[in-house]
Amino acid sequence: MARAIVHMDLDTFFVSCERLNNSKLNGLPLIVGGGERGVVASCSYEARHFGVRSAMPIRLALQLCPQAKVIKGDMELYSNLSHTVTQIIEEKAPVVEKASIDEFYLDITGMDKFYGCYKWTNELSSTITKETGLPISFALSVNKTVSKIASGEGKPLGHLEIPEPMVKSFLNPLSIRKIPMVGEVTFSLLSRIGIRTIEKLSEMPPIYLQKMIGKNGLELWKKANGIDNNPVEPYTERKSISTEHTFGQDTIDIHKIKSLLIGMTEQLAFQLRSEQWLTSTVTVKIRYSNFDTENVQCKIPYTSCDHILLKYVTDLFVKLYKRRMRIRLVGVRFSGLVRGTYQINMFEDTVEMMQLYQAMDKLKKRYGFDAVTRCAGTILKCKKSALIPKSNNVVQGKLAMKTR
Repeated sequence: MARAIVHMDLDTFFVSCERLNNSKLNGLPLIVGGGERGVVASCSYEARHFGVRSAMPIRLALQLCPQAKVIKGDMELYSNLSHTVTQIIEEKAPVVEKASIDEFYLDITGMDKFYGCYKWTNELSSTITKETGLPISFALSVNKTVSKIASGEGKPLGHLEIPEPMVKSFLNPLSIRKIPMVGEVTFSLLSRIGIRTIEKLSEMPPIYLQKMIGKNGLELWKKANGIDNNPVEPYTERKSISTEHTFGQDTIDIHKIKSLLIGMTEQLAFQLRSEQWLTSTVTVKIRYSNFDTENVQCKIPYTSCDHILLKYVTDLFVKLYKRRMRIRLVGVRFSGLVRGTYQINMFEDTVEMMQLYQAMDKLKKRYGFDAVTRCAGTILKCKKSALIPKSNNVVQGKLAMKTR
């Protein structure tokens, strides 16, 4: 039995959410992003007409389309609407994989016997638009790769079906850029030897692809030939948590940068403990004023404690920052996650320290993350605070408790 896999994609999702809230934005070139020094998170088709694209610096986007209206965005609104769409789909589809905030894969194999896969999917998309007001595109095909490529080709409001006999004829004329795993580096590498269409890529011996781009060469060749046996997975464990901060002005103030890293690390560590995760890999990222980006990581014993993670983060930053150039962005990422709670180290930890973490987390959960923080950390939403003297046998670094 041929598989029936649907890829559903909410068209210009952030823009569509904003237009639901404010109909005056309809028809206007619209950019959703984080301020003049941020990047484009989403843009309307009217803005794309001028060359504006996602992940483009907003300053460049405004040069291409000066009349565009820039909106900072409301992630709470987007999350709520995404949750509503997810509920509608999960109520009707047998197997659903939520690939991102606005993308879904559905496995409806076998439904042709009773109803008709395309008819069922078309009615589901109509229900989503009717109940939420959000436009949605979909494509139905034999696997995840073909359906994703097809839904992208059909936008906006595309409703495509690519049955198995038509897969090759659909893929062949398309650019290799359309394959999800092909980035700029891979595209440039293949372009230099004259491979720019999926048809040419599918005809290339897979052994040469493996020699050129490594272990992903065979997987890329399979996708070019319309082969993808990956299942629709209804649940995927979190692989990492991360945060980044772009400075208002490029800076070389090391004290300021380290303070910010402390605050970011503390916030991520609290998230680890709240969700009962332990991390085994710490990564620090910096982007210089010329947009060069570098990162470094290290493996560590599983932990979720601030005082342990802070040491690794600050050491990695010192190791990474060698160019004495102004910095535009810093980021911290914890990966290699497993479920669990921190186990006390009998040689280093104390009962007082564990009790302190429990007390701090309790206050943060009740009054918000900013309720108890280290003085050395930079909190973006500053509030009036009073200092608590450092305890020599409890924790390294002073704490600041928000007054009430």
